[in-house]
Amino acid sequence: MGVPDKSSSLQREKKLVKWLEFVSKDALEIHLLGDLFDFWFEFKKVVPRGFVRVLGKIAELSDRGIIIKLYTGNHDMWIFDYLPEELGVELIREPIIREFGNKRFFLGHGDGLGPGDHSYKFIKKVFSFTFFQWVFARFHPNFSVGIANYFSSRSKKSNKKNAKEPNHFLGIEREMLIQFCLDKIEQEHFDYFIFGHRHLLIDHAINEKCRYINLGDWYTTCHYAEFNGETVLIKEFEE
Repeated sequence: MGVPDKSSSLQREKKLVKWLEFVSKDALEIHLLGDLFDFWFEFKKVVPRGFVRVLGKIAELSDRGIIIKLYTGNHDMWIFDYLPEELGVELIREPIIREFGNKRFFLGHGDGLGPGDHSYKFIKKVFSFTFFQWVFARFHPNFSVGIANYFSSRSKKSNKKNAKEPNHFLGIEREMLIQFCLDKIEQEHFDYFIFGHRHLLIDHAINEKCRYINLGDWYTTCHYAEFNGETVLIKEFEE
């Protein structure tokens, strides 16, 4: 949420709130796989402006006893203790392994996994340094958040112009998350790898017993994964 402008972001936020209410009717756990916000940084006494509807809905569902796991993505890696304390969510910074029923899941945002993309992996390490976060927090929020939003916008335009994030399947060799899954499945068995980050809906068979699923984004289509105890279903939310 937050891009490309306030109006479209608000529409997306309202739709996300409706989806949360819809799935809460029979959900035991809800996993939000990262980049919930275009940018997020928590100062000691200040949090970003906006997003009150979705934050309130998440808090409400958490109060009802629904387990909500919030994964940090490359756009909101600077979520710290505010959302866990205020909303009751469990913050997930690295991919996790879970078993539901008799199925084994590998769940994460997906950034930094697989071969290549060395420049981003380096930047991610730098941004994770406590000292860098401390320096960023010294600036006034009007300045620091404004700068962050500016560079986020430029990054999106640059990626679109240079086709760094094309909205089509690149093939097994060039889809880095598929390469990650292929390497991981040789070490141990998983029934499902489920990620975000790629901004493209993908449902790909790693082998006859394992699927890689990427949920895309909510800019164009609003897909989500539902595990019914036997299999994972990909669904599109329509109001």
